[in-house]
Amino acid sequence: MKQFSASCEQNKSPILAILRVEFSHTQRVLEIGSGTGQHAVHFARHLSHLHWQTSDRCEYHASINAWIGENRLENISAPLELDVTAQWPRRTFDGVFSANTTHIMHWPAVRCMFAGIGRLLENNGVFCLYGPFNYSNRYTSASNERFDGWLKGRDPASGIRNFEDLDTLARADGLRLQADHEMPANNRLLVWVKRRDPE
Repeated sequence: MKQFSASCEQNKSPILAILRVEFSHTQRVLEIGSGTGQHAVHFARHLSHLHWQTSDRCEYHASINAWIGENRLENISAPLELDVTAQWPRRTFDGVFSANTTHIMHWPAVRCMFAGIGRLLENNGVFCLYGPFNYSNRYTSASNERFDGWLKGRDPASGIRNFEDLDTLARADGLRLQADHEMPANNRLLVWVKRRDPE
């Protein structure tokens, strides 16, 4: 039941270093797309001041629950069923985290994700999004270009998203860019903050 992702193992420490800062005043985090569950238990263990709510489609719940059960942490919850194009939790959070999701989702689903986050994120809440991104419709590395080709070969509607397009969605849903962190392996960690009164 428990699944393992090598990429999660490799990137969890660099991501945690950023989350320690960006989620330093956060109490309730919703993770969108918890996948194997590795990130969730690692971040919950090291960010003991907050509560980590996992979520994903039902087919991923067994692995997430296996990781949670094995680690026995009090500040992490069993996964919510979440399809970004359909149901969303009927509660609010002051933090949202998602890793390696926007390049797998189709663009309409990406729009739905940002709209959903705009609704459930509290004022001054923080949204952290990790993954590879293009800038001005240009790849940041040859490896990202190859990865994008692989993604599109598997699913033509997927692919590395353009930062400016994501930021446009964010601004439309009341989110303002706070930071753009450079990460290992040609990835980034984008940070937006919810503002009730857009500038």
